[in-house]
Amino acid sequence: MSIVTKTGDDGTTGLMYGHRVLKNDLRVEACGSLDELNAAIGMARTHVGDSAICEHLLWVQRRMVEVMGEVGVLPKDLERYARQGFVLVGPEMVAYLDHLAKELEAGGIRFDGWATPGANACSAALDLARTVCRRAERRLVALQQSGELKNDGILVFINRLADVLWLLARKTEEPDF
Repeated sequence: MSIVTKTGDDGTTGLMYGHRVLKNDLRVEACGSLDELNAAIGMARTHVGDSAICEHLLWVQRRMVEVMGEVGVLPKDLERYARQGFVLVGPEMVAYLDHLAKELEAGGIRFDGWATPGANACSAALDLARTVCRRAERRLVALQQSGELKNDGILVFINRLADVLWLLARKTEEPDF
């Protein structure tokens, strides 16, 4: 099978279960922003020298695939999606990020006002991922407002992820990191 299907030549793309929508559909915009976020996290991961942080970021990237999968499914197909064993975003994913944020904050991360990205390549990459995360969050809010995003846990997860990315960026700016 080729990656070149030519089915999108007319400006549409496929969703799960054979549905086709325009490439500028709110759902596609949200999925595209989430995909970009996953790539940005991957880029940041290449700059991180700390194996524990790399593992956390890899965990997030694996969850991002699950988030994109759920967002890429029309509400009428979510039950079928879950029945087939696909993961839906749940409170345990948010709990992981909450725990990580508390752990990072307990480590004594200090900040005064706005952070200036670019202290080093790693923190800059994490800050870029954070800003992409916030854009994805805005796309998800638009999808939710349209009535097409049924799982509020997705927004909570992405909001929390942006906070964690900010904390990780600050952590990697520490002189002893």
